[in-house]
Amino acid sequence: MDTTTWDCIVVGGGAAGLSAALVLGRARRRTLLLDDGHQSNLAAHGIGGLLGQDGRPAHDFYADGHAELAKYPAVRVLAARATAAVAAPDHHGPAFTITLDGGEEHSARTLLLATGMSYRYPDMPGIAERFGKSVFHCPFCHGWEVQGGQLGVLDGGTTGAARALLLRAWSDDVTLLTDGPANLAAEDAARLAQAGVTIDERRIAGLQGPGEHLEAVAFVDGATRPLTGALVAVTLAQRGGLAEQLGAELANAGGHWAESLRVDGMQQTPVPGVWAAGDTVAAAPSVAAAIASGSLAAAAIVHSLTSLLARPDDVAHADAAISV
Repeated sequence: MDTTTWDCIVVGGGAAGLSAALVLGRARRRTLLLDDGHQSNLAAHGIGGLLGQDGRPAHDFYADGHAELAKYPAVRVLAARATAAVAAPDHHGPAFTITLDGGEEHSARTLLLATGMSYRYPDMPGIAERFGKSVFHCPFCHGWEVQGGQLGVLDGGTTGAARALLLRAWSDDVTLLTDGPANLAAEDAARLAQAGVTIDERRIAGLQGPGEHLEAVAFVDGATRPLTGALVAVTLAQRGGLAEQLGAELANAGGHWAESLRVDGMQQTPVPGVWAAGDTVAAAPSVAAAIASGSLAAAAIVHSLTSLLARPDDVAHADAAISV
């Protein structure tokens, strides 16, 4: 077991985790960032709508984040996955123990869960290889890249009409694909008609096109419909099980946020010493939102540590207390 008692272990090296580690490092708090390299947006062409980084490949964005963290001696980055977390509150020592996939253990006074979420899209042929590109879940992130095309919304649920109306901001040619009877409320049907959105209730066999590109949706009856971009409904699921092990509570936000963690205005969970940021909480699933929540959580952690670290040896500057 590593004998270092970290001020904070940040679990997750996505936008939220990197943002938090940067704030903690600049505050000279001894920080361990665990990054298993499975950020959800790595499959996307680029990061859409992030000021100063618009269109930047996610891989390059994260590489720059690691380079920035390297300037701060208090921050250590490990390419590892946390498999277990145990809370053992003790005012005179570590409050948490984290076990890595290789069996190594690390202790910390506080934890920040920034593991991101697993994006679960419909189990339909042709979606997986195009997800994050010509098939997407967020028009604010990907709508610009498919603007003006023949767009479809694959959603036979209650949110389908709203998604189709939203997508009209990016194209005049939008079809709501319900994969069966639409069962729309009369008001929704009227709004779709007024907006010029076509409704196609035919059963879908899959999506077609070369590589990551989308050219058409194929129906069970053998027919096809031209399509250059598709918005699909997703659900977000917690990763790794750490939140459950620690006793963190779900927010019951509903929709695709059904498994989001409950946090207060400073990103703290009801579990003392545990914060959460990024997609793990019920916020807009975007890089911009993740950066903001990670920064806010880290600032709250620094304030918490100010009162927690009462002994003179504990408040020694992190850059003098640890070599990373």
